[in-house]
Amino acid sequence: MSETPLLDIRNLCVSFRTARGVLPIVEDVSFAIGTREILAVVGESGSGKSLTALSVMRLITDPNAVITGEIWFQGRDVLKLPAREMRKLRGGAMAMIFQDPMTALTPVYTVGAQIMEQIRVHQNISRRAARARAVELLRAMGIADPRDVANRFPHQLSGGMRQRVMIAMALSCDPALLIADEPTTALDVTVQAQILELVLKLRTDFGSSVLLITHDMGVVAQVADRVVVMYAGCIAEAGDVAGMFARPAHPYTAGLLGAIPRLHGAKLARLPAIPGAPPAPHDKPAGCGFAPRCGLADAQCAMRPALHAQAGRSCACWKAAWHG
Repeated sequence: MSETPLLDIRNLCVSFRTARGVLPIVEDVSFAIGTREILAVVGESGSGKSLTALSVMRLITDPNAVITGEIWFQGRDVLKLPAREMRKLRGGAMAMIFQDPMTALTPVYTVGAQIMEQIRVHQNISRRAARARAVELLRAMGIADPRDVANRFPHQLSGGMRQRVMIAMALSCDPALLIADEPTTALDVTVQAQILELVLKLRTDFGSSVLLITHDMGVVAQVADRVVVMYAGCIAEAGDVAGMFARPAHPYTAGLLGAIPRLHGAKLARLPAIPGAPPAPHDKPAGCGFAPRCGLADAQCAMRPALHAQAGRSCACWKAAWHG
């Protein structure tokens, strides 16, 4: 990673005012992304991955939301930017591919018109030049007849095609940072492979850094440089992909990796499973959030562990593998 990160999130907390009081969802999350780096954020549903990404884009508009901490992007704290400046940044220098390609596009406009609109908002170019750019982007996404596809409405395209359109839209203004929230969700295996290949090309062809949100450790192994594992709104473990896959430090990370089917060696009669389910935000334990599901938990786990760093890795666990 470069000395000065492109994105630097420091002590991010996202809470919501409720009838039960202020409910913390994302707690004290800190990580950075370097130039041309692909960082994956993984964890089960409800771990706070998407809320973290929406915070970076300043897209949490609920009046009951309380967001604290710092999010530095290209030397500016986006949480303190005026709304007008943030609108210039969003979709320009930073862009996001949303989770559901079936609903993220406006149904009453052609996909070409939607890409053109974003281009013209951020760049002072003619309609004809914007359309040429939209067609060029669709072609770069591997779409065989980009001119025809640009004239189609979203409902006339498959899920994989819509996902490619969303990637093209996100890249329309050459963003320095691309946030991809579950870009392969609900897509078949063949299309998933194609989308992941496109994500890998972003760094080479467009020079983008990528924040990849996923729950699939196989996807992490294929495309990411570093990985942040989140659980119950907190960071459980963070580090380089190779080291974490070779020797996970947190029991939760070990459980996620253990649930991946083996490609080599003896076939397991049954894949290991993590017992139980993640806690609801209003029902988090006072100590380690993972303790109720952890086979290593003891009395010490009634206290919340700090995120301890060692040899380029970070882990929030009293029983981290490097302790044993």
